[in-house]
Amino acid sequence: MTTPTAAATHDDFRLERRMLELRFRRVRLAAREFLTPGYVRIRLEGDELHGFQSLGADDHIRMFFPDGDVDSVEQLRAAPSREYTPLEWGDGWLDLEFAIHGDEGVAAPWAATAPLGSPAGVGGPRGSKVLVGRPDAWFLAGDETAVPAIRRWVGLMDPDAVGRVLVEVPDRAHELLIAAPAGVVVEQVHRHMRPSGAALIDRIETLGAADRPDGSVFGFVAAEHAIVKPARALLLDRWGLDLDHIAVRGYWKRGETEYHAPH
Repeated sequence: MTTPTAAATHDDFRLERRMLELRFRRVRLAAREFLTPGYVRIRLEGDELHGFQSLGADDHIRMFFPDGDVDSVEQLRAAPSREYTPLEWGDGWLDLEFAIHGDEGVAAPWAATAPLGSPAGVGGPRGSKVLVGRPDAWFLAGDETAVPAIRRWVGLMDPDAVGRVLVEVPDRAHELLIAAPAGVVVEQVHRHMRPSGAALIDRIETLGAADRPDGSVFGFVAAEHAIVKPARALLLDRWGLDLDHIAVRGYWKRGETEYHAPH
Protein backbone atom coordinates (compact mmCIF):
# COMPACT_ATOMS: atom_id res chain seq x y z
CA MET A 1 0.00 0.00 0.00
CA THR A 2 1.36 3.40 -0.96
CA THR A 3 1.70 5.65 2.07
CA PRO A 4 0.11 9.12 2.09
CA THR A 5 3.54 10.77 2.19
CA ALA A 6 4.73 8.90 -0.88
CA ALA A 7 1.47 9.60 -2.72
CA ALA A 8 1.95 13.33 -2.37
CA THR A 9 5.14 13.17 -4.44
CA HIS A 10 3.42 11.69 -7.51
CA ASP A 11 2.95 13.96 -10.50
CA ASP A 12 1.37 11.53 -12.96
CA PHE A 13 -1.51 13.87 -13.79
CA ARG A 14 -2.75 17.38 -13.15
CA LEU A 15 -5.83 19.55 -13.55
CA GLU A 16 -4.99 22.35 -15.95
CA ARG A 17 -7.07 25.51 -16.31
CA ARG A 18 -8.24 26.39 -19.82
CA MET A 19 -10.26 29.46 -20.71
CA LEU A 20 -13.00 29.55 -23.33
CA GLU A 21 -14.79 32.36 -25.10
CA LEU A 22 -17.99 33.09 -23.18
CA ARG A 23 -20.96 32.76 -25.52
CA PHE A 24 -24.72 32.80 -25.03
CA ARG A 25 -26.84 30.57 -27.25
CA ARG A 26 -30.57 30.35 -27.88
CA VAL A 27 -31.91 26.81 -27.95
CA ARG A 28 -35.14 24.83 -27.80
CA LEU A 29 -36.19 21.74 -25.86
CA ALA A 30 -36.15 18.88 -28.38
CA ALA A 31 -36.59 15.69 -26.33
CA ARG A 32 -36.75 14.27 -22.79
CA GLU A 33 -36.26 10.84 -21.27
CA PHE A 34 -36.90 9.90 -17.64
CA LEU A 35 -34.09 7.60 -16.52
CA THR A 36 -35.73 7.15 -13.10
CA PRO A 37 -38.89 8.63 -11.55
CA GLY A 38 -36.76 11.51 -10.26
CA TYR A 39 -34.13 11.99 -12.94
CA VAL A 40 -34.55 13.22 -16.51
CA ARG A 41 -32.28 13.63 -19.52
CA ILE A 42 -33.17 16.35 -22.01
CA ARG A 43 -31.89 17.31 -25.43
CA LEU A 44 -31.55 20.93 -26.50
CA GLU A 45 -31.23 21.85 -30.15
CA GLY A 46 -30.43 25.01 -32.05
CA ASP A 47 -28.23 26.40 -34.79
CA GLU A 48 -26.37 28.50 -32.21
CA LEU A 49 -25.04 25.30 -30.58
CA HIS A 50 -22.73 24.76 -33.54
CA GLY A 51 -19.21 25.05 -32.20
CA PHE A 52 -20.18 24.39 -28.57
CA GLN A 53 -17.22 23.15 -26.49
CA SER A 54 -16.78 21.77 -22.99
CA LEU A 55 -13.23 20.68 -22.24
CA GLY A 56 -13.50 19.63 -18.60
CA ALA A 57 -15.62 16.91 -17.00
CA ASP A 58 -16.61 19.29 -14.18
CA ASP A 59 -17.56 22.22 -16.46
CA HIS A 60 -20.66 24.25 -15.76
CA ILE A 61 -22.92 26.05 -18.15
CA ARG A 62 -25.68 28.43 -17.14
CA MET A 63 -29.14 27.60 -18.45
CA PHE A 64 -31.69 30.39 -18.87
CA PHE A 65 -35.45 29.83 -18.75
CA PRO A 66 -37.35 32.71 -20.41
CA ASP A 67 -41.17 32.88 -20.43
CA GLY A 68 -41.17 32.94 -24.24
CA ASP A 69 -39.06 33.69 -27.28
CA VAL A 70 -36.32 36.28 -26.81
CA ASP A 71 -34.81 38.57 -29.41
CA SER A 72 -31.52 39.48 -27.75
CA VAL A 73 -28.81 38.20 -25.43
CA GLU A 74 -29.82 40.87 -22.93
CA GLN A 75 -33.36 39.49 -22.76
CA LEU A 76 -32.00 35.97 -22.42
CA ARG A 77 -29.66 36.88 -19.57
CA ALA A 78 -32.53 38.55 -17.69
CA ALA A 79 -34.39 35.23 -17.42
CA PRO A 80 -34.12 32.94 -14.35
CA SER A 81 -31.07 30.70 -14.59
CA ARG A 82 -29.28 27.76 -12.98
CA GLU A 83 -25.92 26.01 -13.48
CA TYR A 84 -25.53 22.50 -14.93
CA THR A 85 -22.81 20.22 -16.26
CA PRO A 86 -23.05 19.55 -20.01
CA LEU A 87 -23.25 15.80 -20.59
CA GLU A 88 -22.91 15.19 -24.34
CA TRP A 89 -23.15 17.37 -27.42
CA GLY A 90 -22.77 17.33 -31.17
CA ASP A 91 -23.51 19.42 -34.21
CA GLY A 92 -26.44 21.57 -33.11
CA TRP A 93 -27.49 19.58 -30.01
CA LEU A 94 -26.67 19.35 -26.29
CA ASP A 95 -27.78 16.80 -23.68
CA LEU A 96 -28.24 17.62 -20.00
CA GLU A 97 -29.51 15.67 -16.99
CA PHE A 98 -31.64 17.01 -14.12
CA ALA A 99 -32.50 15.69 -10.68
CA ILE A 100 -36.20 16.32 -10.09
CA HIS A 101 -37.04 17.28 -6.50
CA GLY A 102 -40.78 18.02 -6.42
CA ASP A 103 -41.98 21.21 -8.08
CA GLU A 104 -39.57 23.65 -6.43
CA GLY A 105 -37.53 26.17 -8.37
CA VAL A 106 -37.60 26.86 -12.08
CA ALA A 107 -35.15 24.45 -13.72
CA ALA A 108 -36.32 21.00 -12.63
CA PRO A 109 -40.03 21.63 -13.35
CA TRP A 110 -39.06 23.03 -16.75
CA ALA A 111 -36.94 19.98 -17.55
CA ALA A 112 -39.72 17.64 -16.43
CA THR A 113 -42.79 19.32 -17.91
CA ALA A 114 -42.04 22.10 -20.40
CA PRO A 115 -43.59 21.46 -23.82
CA LEU A 116 -41.19 20.29 -26.51
CA GLY A 117 -40.11 23.30 -28.51
CA SER A 118 -39.92 25.57 -25.45
CA PRO A 119 -37.17 28.19 -25.72
CA ALA A 120 -34.17 28.30 -23.38
CA GLY A 121 -30.67 29.69 -23.33
CA VAL A 122 -27.19 28.36 -22.68
CA GLY A 123 -24.27 30.46 -21.45
CA GLY A 124 -20.71 29.19 -21.29
CA PRO A 125 -18.77 27.34 -20.20
CA ARG A 126 -16.35 30.20 -19.63
CA GLY A 127 -13.48 27.95 -18.54
CA SER A 128 -12.46 24.38 -17.81
CA LYS A 129 -10.20 22.33 -15.61
CA VAL A 130 -8.80 19.67 -17.91
CA LEU A 131 -7.26 16.43 -16.68
CA VAL A 132 -3.79 16.11 -18.22
CA GLY A 133 -2.23 12.67 -17.86
CA ARG A 134 -3.81 9.70 -16.11
CA PRO A 135 -4.07 8.82 -12.41
CA ASP A 136 -3.28 5.32 -11.15
CA ALA A 137 -6.73 5.12 -9.52
CA TRP A 138 -9.99 7.04 -9.31
CA PHE A 139 -12.37 7.97 -6.50
CA LEU A 140 -15.62 9.63 -7.61
CA ALA A 141 -18.58 10.34 -5.34
CA GLY A 142 -21.69 12.46 -5.49
CA ASP A 143 -25.44 12.77 -5.27
CA GLU A 144 -27.69 12.95 -8.34
CA THR A 145 -26.56 16.48 -9.18
CA ALA A 146 -23.01 15.18 -9.67
CA VAL A 147 -23.92 12.28 -11.96
CA PRO A 148 -23.33 14.16 -15.25
CA ALA A 149 -19.81 15.08 -14.10
CA ILE A 150 -19.23 11.53 -12.82
CA ARG A 151 -20.32 10.15 -16.19
CA ARG A 152 -17.83 12.44 -17.92
CA TRP A 153 -14.97 11.50 -15.57
CA VAL A 154 -15.77 7.83 -16.18
CA GLY A 155 -15.65 8.52 -19.90
CA LEU A 156 -12.00 9.55 -19.50
CA MET A 157 -11.02 6.26 -17.87
CA ASP A 158 -8.88 3.72 -19.67
CA PRO A 159 -10.35 0.18 -20.01
CA ASP A 160 -7.99 -1.08 -17.29
CA ALA A 161 -8.78 1.74 -14.84
CA VAL A 162 -9.32 0.92 -11.17
CA GLY A 163 -11.12 2.79 -8.45
CA ARG A 164 -14.45 3.39 -6.75
CA VAL A 165 -17.60 5.36 -7.59
CA LEU A 166 -20.24 6.22 -4.96
CA VAL A 167 -23.61 7.54 -6.14
CA GLU A 168 -26.18 8.63 -3.55
CA VAL A 169 -29.82 8.13 -4.59
CA PRO A 170 -33.08 7.73 -2.65
CA ASP A 171 -33.52 3.97 -3.16
CA ARG A 172 -33.22 1.08 -5.62
CA ALA A 173 -35.91 2.50 -7.91
CA HIS A 174 -33.82 5.64 -8.37
CA GLU A 175 -30.44 4.01 -9.02
CA LEU A 176 -28.52 5.57 -11.93
CA LEU A 177 -26.43 3.38 -14.19
CA ILE A 178 -22.75 4.33 -14.36
CA ALA A 179 -20.98 2.42 -17.15
CA ALA A 180 -17.52 2.18 -15.59
CA PRO A 181 -14.65 -0.18 -16.52
CA ALA A 182 -14.64 -3.58 -14.83
CA GLY A 183 -11.94 -2.56 -12.36
CA VAL A 184 -13.99 0.35 -11.02
CA VAL A 185 -16.47 -0.58 -8.29
CA VAL A 186 -19.76 1.35 -8.56
CA GLU A 187 -21.80 1.53 -5.36
CA GLN A 188 -25.30 2.98 -5.10
CA VAL A 189 -25.73 4.58 -1.66
CA HIS A 190 -29.40 4.71 -0.60
CA ARG A 191 -30.47 7.63 1.61
CA HIS A 192 -34.17 6.63 1.84
CA MET A 193 -35.98 9.43 3.72
CA ARG A 194 -32.85 11.19 4.98
CA PRO A 195 -31.73 14.59 3.61
CA SER A 196 -29.68 14.58 0.42
CA GLY A 197 -26.00 14.02 1.15
CA ALA A 198 -26.44 12.46 4.60
CA ALA A 199 -25.93 8.86 3.49
CA LEU A 200 -23.00 9.80 1.26
CA ILE A 201 -21.30 11.57 4.17
CA ASP A 202 -21.77 8.50 6.35
CA ARG A 203 -20.31 6.24 3.65
CA ILE A 204 -17.30 8.50 3.11
CA GLU A 205 -16.64 8.60 6.84
CA THR A 206 -16.39 4.79 6.89
CA LEU A 207 -13.38 4.93 4.54
CA GLY A 208 -9.99 4.98 6.21
CA ALA A 209 -6.32 4.89 5.25
CA ALA A 210 -6.56 1.17 4.47
CA ASP A 211 -9.13 1.89 1.75
CA ARG A 212 -6.78 4.18 -0.15
CA PRO A 213 -5.99 2.86 -3.64
CA ASP A 214 -2.34 2.37 -4.59
CA GLY A 215 -0.43 5.02 -6.52
CA SER A 216 -1.55 8.49 -7.51
CA VAL A 217 -5.29 8.92 -6.98
CA PHE A 218 -7.70 11.42 -8.47
CA GLY A 219 -10.55 12.32 -6.12
CA PHE A 220 -13.78 14.05 -7.14
CA VAL A 221 -16.65 14.57 -4.68
CA ALA A 222 -19.70 16.77 -5.28
CA ALA A 223 -23.08 16.98 -3.57
CA GLU A 224 -24.95 19.27 -1.16
CA HIS A 225 -22.56 21.77 0.46
CA ALA A 226 -22.22 19.75 3.70
CA ILE A 227 -20.16 17.17 1.75
CA VAL A 228 -17.13 19.47 1.49
CA LYS A 229 -15.66 19.04 4.98
CA PRO A 230 -15.93 15.21 5.23
CA ALA A 231 -14.72 14.77 1.63
CA ARG A 232 -11.63 16.87 2.24
CA ALA A 233 -11.02 15.03 5.50
CA LEU A 234 -10.94 11.74 3.59
CA LEU A 235 -8.94 12.82 0.56
CA LEU A 236 -6.44 15.19 2.17
CA ASP A 237 -6.13 13.96 5.75
CA ARG A 238 -6.72 10.19 5.74
CA TRP A 239 -5.51 9.47 2.20
CA GLY A 240 -2.88 12.20 1.97
CA LEU A 241 -3.72 13.22 -1.58
CA ASP A 242 -2.21 16.32 -3.13
CA LEU A 243 -4.58 19.29 -3.15
CA ASP A 244 -3.95 19.59 -6.91
CA HIS A 245 -5.22 16.02 -7.39
CA ILE A 246 -8.71 16.51 -6.01
CA ALA A 247 -11.89 18.43 -6.83
CA VAL A 248 -14.41 18.79 -3.99
CA ARG A 249 -17.58 20.74 -4.77
CA GLY A 250 -20.62 21.83 -2.84
CA TYR A 251 -22.80 21.84 -5.96
CA TRP A 252 -25.83 23.19 -4.11
CA LYS A 253 -26.76 24.44 -0.66
CA ARG A 254 -29.89 23.44 1.16
CA GLY A 255 -32.31 26.37 1.41
CA GLU A 256 -30.43 28.59 -1.06
CA THR A 257 -31.85 28.38 -4.58
CA GLU A 258 -29.42 31.01 -5.89
CA TYR A 259 -26.29 29.35 -4.48
CA HIS A 260 -23.38 29.24 -6.95
CA ALA A 261 -20.71 26.60 -6.29
CA PRO A 262 -17.13 27.95 -6.45
CA HIS A 263 -14.88 26.45 -9.15
